[in-house]
Amino acid sequence: MPYNIRRAEDTDAPAVARVFNHFVRTGFAAFPSQEVDDSFLDRLRGIAGRFPMHVIESPEGTVVGFAVIRPHHYADTLSRTADATIFILPEHTRQGLGGRILKQLETDARAHAVDTLLGCASSRNEQSIAFQKAHGFVECGRFQRVGHKFNQDFDLVWLQKFL
Repeated sequence: MPYNIRRAEDTDAPAVARVFNHFVRTGFAAFPSQEVDDSFLDRLRGIAGRFPMHVIESPEGTVVGFAVIRPHHYADTLSRTADATIFILPEHTRQGLGGRILKQLETDARAHAVDTLLGCASSRNEQSIAFQKAHGFVECGRFQRVGHKFNQDFDLVWLQKFL
């Protein structure tokens, strides 16, 4: 059975928190320094607003990743732009899942009249930056030394893709 991408459900809350907390603990992909609890799924849904949230299930039925887009800004004049977020556990990367779920996010975006996706990554997360560039995003901005985690400063790198 292949990996499955589906809409997130309430019962996915512990799994979404588990996936995100892996990145909180291990690197710069997740910005928080403290782990999240099961309410994180509801927070993500609240931020996402009109956009659906998706999870990736392994062939065994375990949630191994999630993705969501959210409005970039509250102003109606910027409603054509959304921020994309994808997290996939490392042991499940390099199998085309990132590209598959990004296509789903792009479909979601177009369905809601969004024609520009933004990605934001820590300058210390070279894998995310490389993934985004490989999928048509271009660097469009950098906020220098705005983050600090694991006793290290980092920049926020903004990337943009026109759909």
